[in-house]
Formats: sequence, structure tokens, C-alpha cells
Amino acid sequence: MKFPIIPTARAAWLAALAAPLAVVIAAAAPAAWVVAPVAGAVLLLLVVVDGLVAGRLDHWQINAPPDAEVGEPLPVSIVANISGRHGGAGGPQAALAFDPRLGSDGRCATLLHPGAQAGQWQGDAILLPTRRGTARITQMWLRLAGPLGLGARQTSRQVETAIRIWPDLTPIRSPELQQYLRDAQFGLIARRIRGEGTQFEALSEYEPGMDRRRIDWKASARHTRLYARENESERNNQIVFAFDCGQAMCEPVDGLARIDRAVTAALTAAYVALKSGDRVALFGFARKPQVMTPFVGSTREFTQLQSAAANLDYHAEEPNFTYAMATLTARLQRRSLIVLFSDFTDPTAAEMMVESVGRLVTNTSCCLSPSPMPKLRQ
Repeated sequence: MKFPIIPTARAAWLAALAAPLAVVIAAAAPAAWVVAPVAGAVLLLLVVVDGLVAGRLDHWQINAPPDAEVGEPLPVSIVANISGRHGGAGGPQAALAFDPRLGSDGRCATLLHPGAQAGQWQGDAILLPTRRGTARITQMWLRLAGPLGLGARQTSRQVETAIRIWPDLTPIRSPELQQYLRDAQFGLIARRIRGEGTQFEALSEYEPGMDRRRIDWKASARHTRLYARENESERNNQIVFAFDCGQAMCEPVDGLARIDRAVTAALTAAYVALKSGDRVALFGFARKPQVMTPFVGSTREFTQLQSAAANLDYHAEEPNFTYAMATLTARLQRRSLIVLFSDFTDPTAAEMMVESVGRLVTNTSCCLSPSPMPKLRQ
């Protein structure tokens, strides 16, 4: 660990202000030109002496959480124990270098403030992860200014602090969604869920205010009074969230890649689907398929989807929709709802995607059981 002595901003400003004064002295009294180099030497000596008597660093550490979510602020705490005098404005200065996944610039700086104990200084740096994966804080610097604030000691240290960056689950933790899910599950055990599904549940007498499209005219004709159909909300559906991990989806929108915004939306929808009794799987592809999870049917298994979504990598290549949809077709054994997240930069790629999805619908419906079932929904 090295402790080089460097001039501070205060010393640089003094040198900059002294330069015009030296020019004026040289023009007004040429015989007194020696004053300028003597003043410069004195300033340099003050910088060195001030740096030598600056505070001494005894110990410092970085406190960072092992996990973070993409797009969410990540506080990193820096604690340093310093003995001796310190004359810097505000306190010692600390800086960090880290993986660009933790911030677009790959570096940040902060001021340290006195802590609860004598000689302890601490400060917080707020990072903003921009991509998923494992990122590391690689190096940190600490600058200690002397009593005059002209010279400073600067020390650097190599660190290996790893932080796992997960998909953003803020929408799932939002009070609005949690309240909605509690209301949706109210009375679930007491009765079967009736709603706007497609599975027939029962007939009931038509009452004013009911949707007229629910009237069963054949049953009404037999009973000589109006009867309406009550359908049961569908459950145990298979839902596949497919992600295009190609180049277009890796482009940032408002500082965050499109694929990360798609992952957040898909995980939120997946959580709601699991709460409703459906089964969910994730599928990621670029030039070739990357991730395909088995179907999960319980919120206890949601962490599997979260881990799989965190492993969706970024690829600077064009996606192969034909290969990806053919692979997905071979793995589906029953009717499924497929939600595809993608983006296009040219109409040719869009036409290829639409053609591949159309082939998926046709092939999947042909592989279904002989019983009459509606085709795969797009």
C-alpha cells in the first residue's frame, strides 16, 4: 500500500493565482524576478510538509450488500479509522472503481464524515446497477489532506467485493399488487372461482344487470325463462415467457436495458399467475436457445424463475426466431400461452418472427390431444 503526497485543489488555486502576480512583478520590477521562483518553492515545500503531517490511516473497509436488484439504488458504506490531524474541507475523500454493471461510469467518489467513535470516519456511496450478473468492486482510494489543506496523502487498495445483481422485483413488493392478490384470494377455499373464463360451471336465472351475452338461449327455451351461463375461471394453464436476448433488446432505455425491463414485467406477471394457480416457465434465446426452465406451479418455486431470469445473458447478435420457436415447440406437450418479449430494428426481422410464431401455433395445435380444444393463444 503506497502513500504518495499530492497537491490539493487549494494548492492548485494558489499556484494559478500566483502566476499573474509573478508576471506583474517581472514587468514592474525586473530585478525582483527571483521572488516568483522562491514563492513557488515555498508553496511546494508547504505542500510536501502538509502532506507529511496529514492523518495516518489505520484501518478501512467496505460494507456492501451481497445482493442487489437492477435499476435500484445500492448503498455502499466506507468506514475508515484515521489518527492524526486532518484539514481537508468536509473530511477525507474516498473513491471506488467497480464493474460497469454497478454504474455506467465504473467509478464514484464521496466525502467521509465523523463517525460515532473518535478517529472514525464513514460515508455512503450510492451505486445504480444497470445490468444483471455478478459485479465486483475492484479498487478504492482514500485521500487525507493535511492541516493546511495544501498537501494530501493518497492511498489505494485492491479489493474483491462481489455483488450479485438480480432482476428488479419492486413491482411484486408494491402494496397495490399485494392488496390485489389478497382480494383475489379471498374466499378461495370456500367456493370455486367463477368469472369470465371458458369452462362451464352452472346455469343461473338471468337477473337485470347481467351481461346479455351470457344468456343461454337453448336452456332458456326449454325452461321458458331466461337462464345465463356461469363460467369457471381457468386454472392450471401453462404460460411461457419467452425473451429475445439479442442485440436490440440489450439497448438501454432510460439507462436500463430493454431485456431487464422485460424481465421485471415477466416476473411480476409470473408471480400473479402462480398465485392464480397457473404454471409458468421461462425461455430465453438469441442466436440459439439459452435458458429453458421446467414449469413451476407454486409461489414457493418462484425463486427458480428468479434465478433463471438472472442468468439471461446479454448478446450482441441477431436472434434466430426460427430455431428458437422450433425448440420451444418440441418442448411443449399441451396448450400453452406464450408471451414473447422482443424488439425490432427492421421489418424483415419482424416478418421472420411473425412467421415463426405462426408456425409455432400451427405445429402446437396439431400436437394436442384429439379432444376439441381452442388453438394456442398468441
